[in-house]
Amino acid sequence: MTLQPVILSGGAGTRLWPLSREAQPKQFLPLVGDRSLLQATVRRLDGLADARAGQAIPVAPPIVVCNEQHRFLVVDQLEEEGHRAATVILEPVGRNTAPALTLAALAAVADGGDPVLIAMPADHVIADAAAFRSAVALGYGAALDGAVMTFGIVPDAPATGFGYLRKGEPLGDAFRLAAFVEKPDEPTARQYLDSGLYLWNSGIFMLRAQRWLELIGRYRSDMLEACRRAHAAGTRDLDFFRPDADRFRACPSESIDYAVMEPYAATADADARVIPLDAGWSDVGAWASLWAVSNHDAAGNAIHGDVYTHEASGNLLNAQHRLVAAVGVRDLVVVETADAVLVADKAQAQDVKVVTDFLKLAGRSESRYHRRVHRPWGTYEPVDAGDRFQVKRITVKPGASLSLQMHHHRAEHWIVVRGTARVTRGEEVFLLSENESTFIPIGVSHRLENPGVIPLEIVEVQSGAYLGEDDIVRLEDRYRRDSKDT
Repeated sequence: MTLQPVILSGGAGTRLWPLSREAQPKQFLPLVGDRSLLQATVRRLDGLADARAGQAIPVAPPIVVCNEQHRFLVVDQLEEEGHRAATVILEPVGRNTAPALTLAALAAVADGGDPVLIAMPADHVIADAAAFRSAVALGYGAALDGAVMTFGIVPDAPATGFGYLRKGEPLGDAFRLAAFVEKPDEPTARQYLDSGLYLWNSGIFMLRAQRWLELIGRYRSDMLEACRRAHAAGTRDLDFFRPDADRFRACPSESIDYAVMEPYAATADADARVIPLDAGWSDVGAWASLWAVSNHDAAGNAIHGDVYTHEASGNLLNAQHRLVAAVGVRDLVVVETADAVLVADKAQAQDVKVVTDFLKLAGRSESRYHRRVHRPWGTYEPVDAGDRFQVKRITVKPGASLSLQMHHHRAEHWIVVRGTARVTRGEEVFLLSENESTFIPIGVSHRLENPGVIPLEIVEVQSGAYLGEDDIVRLEDRYRRDSKDT
């Protein structure tokens, strides 16, 4: 029996602005180490072995459930790790984790199988992957036999920002899951910590696919029916599965915990179990959480990038593009990106959401995009702009191509600075090498491709009366996007 990872990648990560943005939230960022949180989640089950039989547990390619606008980021980041998703399910709207897991379970049983699912958020840090695999292996056999497994984080502080799980009597390597407990106040959290009976709720669950469908049908039949309808009317496109948008919008929004786990654990005959997990877990829910799981210098500073400190302590200092110098300050969060700088007291850094709310109300792009914007074919980054002109740096991945397109309001001048470009301009198709250029008049169809094995880099100079990204008429696109799609 295979273990089917289900990676839930719908989070927005707004409390980690300006690194995390709507178009590239925290699960796609290398916040701890060289891999993104999504990539680390995918790799976390590599080498899993059955604790009972001492044999490797076959792990299927993951099912990823994500926002439609992140679909190419998911595929690209998995390919970088040598992984390929079994399917990428694209949610037309966010409906929380219970509908997401229901769609994944429907996909998992579509061929008549009934694998054990392990549902994992894509945006968590687990420092000790070996300890995580050991915990999964301990619970795999029980899940195979029909138990509903979850993993509780062994608390090391009276945290008030997490829900808690109360342990019942021991059941082998696990405990009966006695109850879910809401986020407590600090005195109550301290009592929980001192009692040794409580664990933090990790949001990681393991159970058979049909078991989940049975339970969601028992407690939220409306949700199951909406997901069944959306899945049955869905369509497959490249690596992606699109549930029917209208039917999925009719689905209620609810978490796995509230929809199923809490009512199920409260029943007398429930076989719900929790395995304690002590593996350096963090949900990286705010800047202070990232500071806590980062490496520190002798003064307690967590440093990333080109940073200089003098008599500074306890800070999180992240420099993406420029030198950041911190002198005589303590317990600050300073995050520098190409288009925004955050300075916050570490104790109040969770309030950064007020900044993203302001940016959205003001219609500013800094809440949604980084200066470097990712596309399925590569990236582009604005360099300069003025009245009737804009300059961009465009990077095209080897073998990739932009859509065949035209513009009503702008002309473009392309200069190759690295690699080789294949250019379609009207009826012409020709190659450009480094230091060569071409001009695309207004209204002429055109395409840029990279036929080489190294990234293609060009400088694009746009000129015209209107330079917005919505002045793109796609005539043909290998990624099957329309003019409104990113």
